[in-house]
Amino acid sequence: MRYVLNFFGHLHTINKHRLKVFILCCKAGIPVQGLLHDLSKYSPTEFFEGVKYYAKGKYSPILNAKKDQGYSKAWLHHKGRNKHHHEYWFDYAAPLKAPVIPYKYAVEMICDMIAASKNYQGKKYTDMAAYYYWNKVRDNCMVNRKIQGFMTEVFETLGANGEKYTINPKYLRSVYDKYTKKKEKEDKNEENNFMFSGINHVHFTGCLRGNG
Repeated sequence: MRYVLNFFGHLHTINKHRLKVFILCCKAGIPVQGLLHDLSKYSPTEFFEGVKYYAKGKYSPILNAKKDQGYSKAWLHHKGRNKHHHEYWFDYAAPLKAPVIPYKYAVEMICDMIAASKNYQGKKYTDMAAYYYWNKVRDNCMVNRKIQGFMTEVFETLGANGEKYTINPKYLRSVYDKYTKKKEKEDKNEENNFMFSGINHVHFTGCLRGNG
């Protein structure tokens, strides 16, 4: 009985999250990204681990898997197939370890973070939620400095001015271009193009969400 409850509970959590992301992506002008978002979560590798370690929708099952096994097969599978995760783009052996993430995936990542915060915080959610968490973990994220700046400003604006003002194509594109089209001396040094402060990285989770 517990497995059945976990099965449908996890399925509901995925569907609810994807719906929220889709709505946000439509507002942001990238509806296709919203439709395609997190489809790999329905794959056997990701889905059944999520059922096994289901956390009643309060946080990601991936956290429980990591505590139990030391790693998560679901997360390893997920991050390699979903370009809205900055971990997808990081390659320690590449000349540029953390490249600038293309616009549509960077915006999808923001929509994903906001949706996760809404799902996991429930009635406690405010427009400041994404900013508070991002400010806490950003220096441990393996992400290009320009994308870091883009995300930080968007979350600050979201907290100050709300979703209607922030999640729209004109604003998002202007902020993305503001950071990604900058020509800085430090860009010549590939070590300065990403933020990575150790290996104990915690992906944005909407307050203890885990990965994915």
